[in-house]
Amino acid sequence: MHFFSVFTLMTLAHVLITIGVSIRIIKVRLPVATSLAWLILVIFLPFVGAVLYLVFAEKDIGRKRTARAKAIQGRYDSWLRNLPSEVRSDPQGLSPEAEALSRLTENSIGIPAMSGNRLQLLDAAEPILRSIISDLDSAKRFCHLEFYIWTEGGMADEVGEALMRAAGRGVTCRVLLDAIGSGPFLKGKMLKRFKASGVEVAVALPVSPLSVFKVRPDLRLHRKIVVIDDAVGYTGSFNLVDPRFFKQDAGVGEWVDAMVRVEGPGVLALNALFRWDWEVQTDRDLSPLAERGDPAANLRAGTANVQVIPSGPGGTGASIYQLLLLSIYSAQRELSMTTPYFVPDGAVTTALLTAAKRGVKVTVIMPERNDSRLVHYTCRSYFDDMLAAGIHIFGFKGGLLHTKSVVVDREVALFGSVNLDVRSFWLDFEVTLCAYDPDFSERLLALQDTYIKDSIPVDPQTWQQRPGKERFIENLARLASPLL
Repeated sequence: MHFFSVFTLMTLAHVLITIGVSIRIIKVRLPVATSLAWLILVIFLPFVGAVLYLVFAEKDIGRKRTARAKAIQGRYDSWLRNLPSEVRSDPQGLSPEAEALSRLTENSIGIPAMSGNRLQLLDAAEPILRSIISDLDSAKRFCHLEFYIWTEGGMADEVGEALMRAAGRGVTCRVLLDAIGSGPFLKGKMLKRFKASGVEVAVALPVSPLSVFKVRPDLRLHRKIVVIDDAVGYTGSFNLVDPRFFKQDAGVGEWVDAMVRVEGPGVLALNALFRWDWEVQTDRDLSPLAERGDPAANLRAGTANVQVIPSGPGGTGASIYQLLLLSIYSAQRELSMTTPYFVPDGAVTTALLTAAKRGVKVTVIMPERNDSRLVHYTCRSYFDDMLAAGIHIFGFKGGLLHTKSVVVDREVALFGSVNLDVRSFWLDFEVTLCAYDPDFSERLLALQDTYIKDSIPVDPQTWQQRPGKERFIENLARLASPLL
């Protein structure tokens, strides 16, 4: 009788949890594939599934953060409206495809394309770090750094030393780091030295045992931004690490990244994004402070048109997703992309297959080995359809290729922190630089060609001969793709 009573109670709890959480999933209206994945998990593992759903499923960034964002929105809208006309790109100077992409982004988030920029592509860790150090040593007013990961060791420490030297000269130095990505750094010696030297450090999206049921803990600040004196800025895929000292036990080799160094009005947009993130996270208003550079002194650094595109939970959530889809559909001749994590949803998959079938040369470059076994197998589950449509897939064998880039018809380039997966599209705070500049597109294509030379092409015939066990594992892993 005792066993029967316990069994009855467990069964009743199973039914109630399954029904209750299922109703919640349906009411929230997540994407259909995501909802179905959660429903399956909750039905088969009701207790575990319910807890995981409550912690990870809904994009809750917290009431305080939401309130802060609303409080400062008007000030940033005013900043956008009052941008000098000289910095705004002339739509007539863009190609029809570029003009459509630019208009979509401006209508979505209000940030216009900006003309008069100089872009320098930095294709390896050492030149990236050397360039940042040099610019930090030249700083006169302020240094703003925002990263998902900062890890001590090697040349990353030299960046820290340069930042402390700048603070010692009276330069205002601010660093914004993700609480999870930079967790070890935030407990290390460098942080103490930063605080002692006057470098301000803020922690983005902190997580605690009590907060996980109020704020979704896996919503992360994934942006990589450096801005110095409103004169020079950086963005791309590079975390502030020395690859020789970073994740050496992961078995995937050194991480391979790229950054773009920007001079011109695009820097103003990068700094506005940093200031937004800083103010939303710290609740400290930077608007009265006078360490900004002089926009009028930096209007024409070059000829490139660029658009800075933030994305993430909240008002900018769909911006990069929509831009990527339009970029794929607008391609007429060729589409080349690099990504460490290739887990496209149904719409992006359809767009890529459609592009290939209408004659566009589509190339996807990704790491041969990944630091996540689940993601590794999920990525491979897309190969059958992609190869059948004529898409060229390359597995980079020179390390973990971490560069995130898309080049459309050698004219438009998307470059930044966004992976080709659901997490980057909807869950993480990301930044993308859209360059409407054929010259930069050619340089980015040349970099992609160097990746291809160090890659193994996926041969369709050989791929079809892989063991059935591999196919099953890939298809099983793909079931988790809406939740990755």
